[in-house]
Amino acid sequence: MVEQIGKLPDHVCIIMDGNGRWALSRGLERNQGHRQGVEAVRAATEFAAEKGISYLSLFAFSEENWGRPKSETDALMSLMVHAIHSETPTLMKNNIRCVFIGDRTQLNHNVLERMDACMGQTAGNTRMTLIVAINYSGKWDILQAVNRLLEQNPPADKLLSPDSFSSYLATAGVPDPDLMIRTSGEMRISNFMLWQMAYTELYFTPVLWPDFRKPDFEAALNAYNNRKRRFGKIQESI
Repeated sequence: MVEQIGKLPDHVCIIMDGNGRWALSRGLERNQGHRQGVEAVRAATEFAAEKGISYLSLFAFSEENWGRPKSETDALMSLMVHAIHSETPTLMKNNIRCVFIGDRTQLNHNVLERMDACMGQTAGNTRMTLIVAINYSGKWDILQAVNRLLEQNPPADKLLSPDSFSSYLATAGVPDPDLMIRTSGEMRISNFMLWQMAYTELYFTPVLWPDFRKPDFEAALNAYNNRKRRFGKIQESI
């Protein structure tokens, strides 16, 4: 394997896809794939921290996922409660701060309690920030930012800039993603960080999320370093 070289992305986000297909291909229930996916979360988080990436965002549960069978969403919520609780000591050991973003109104008390406890316990960690999106969508994020603006009293007396609008998003204070990785071979961003990913480099891999490990992450970083990011400019003006 060729070792990754060059500038690292400051912020990597991952759409973790393929848990159900991983399980079904092995004759297992879909929930088994979600459980196995927790192992991939641990591996990706530890690898990102080891590489020196500052921010890692994981799309854990979208607003649209509520459309799945109730038995699956209930199992996912239960798994999240267990995973957040069991992984907090690992985050502390690795000096990783954890932040949860998304619409809290549909989440049950147990999930919210574990989320808040984890954020409180890891708040002082400085090695890397792990952002976990639960019940999140890019459209929700933009709308909640607009609603917060409209609630200002008095309202803003000057035109917004992209930076000032970004300060109302769920990711306020976090740089936009440099690299987005999506597993399972699907090639879309699925309503994730729509504002933030305007100039993000996109990387799609056929690897199903439960199988995603260090070599797969390394391949994505290598691909990123072979890209030329111009942000609408020509190379000579960068």
